[in-house]
Amino acid sequence: MDNLLKNFKIEVPKGIFIKDPESSNLGKRIIKHSILLISDLGFEQFTFKKLGQAINSNESSIYRYFESKHHLLMYLNSWYWVWIEYQLVIETFALKNVEEKLKKCVQIITRTTKEDVNFEHINEIVLNKIIINESAKAYLTNDVDNENKEGLFTPFKRVVKRFSDIILEYNNTYKYPLSLANTVINGALNQYFFQEHFKTITNCNKKNTVTEFYTNLTLNTLKYDQ
Repeated sequence: MDNLLKNFKIEVPKGIFIKDPESSNLGKRIIKHSILLISDLGFEQFTFKKLGQAINSNESSIYRYFESKHHLLMYLNSWYWVWIEYQLVIETFALKNVEEKLKKCVQIITRTTKEDVNFEHINEIVLNKIIINESAKAYLTNDVDNENKEGLFTPFKRVVKRFSDIILEYNNTYKYPLSLANTVINGALNQYFFQEHFKTITNCNKKNTVTEFYTNLTLNTLKYDQ
């Protein structure tokens, strides 16, 4: 397992980028500083011109990696969900008790993000904030069906499917495993957003965590259906 983790490389669908940013120092700088800029400015105000200024590079050099800032956002989105899947695999691998595995899955998907030292050019804490605030903009577009056919949302869909499979391990008669899985995943992002911006419409806070809420919701839903 240790050797597997040392050699692990996050694979983002190739159709998202023109040139793999992981293949060069410039590409890694593009990713590193795009995360910081989008977090600071918001996706609407973020431009390749501003990114170029931040990394002391021509705007045209960024277009050699990404066709548009939309594709860059899709890249960050995909990277994040491959990273989450990687955690799901390594942290549930040895768990035999199905309830323990289900709880661990919910925890991984809903917990507060910590920085991962395995990926030096990516601040996962800041990236998580982008996923909470901006990730829906990667797929709420007129091109979503074509991009889906091209497999550009595969990492997110794999996480939903993996979570769904664990739900079925716990209760194999439950009719809505995919719907429950994507409800927990997207709902957790919304709860973190509400916790930050709309405190009066959520019970989630530092004392009553998002993870506790969705663990309770998931287990009660599945037990009630048994």
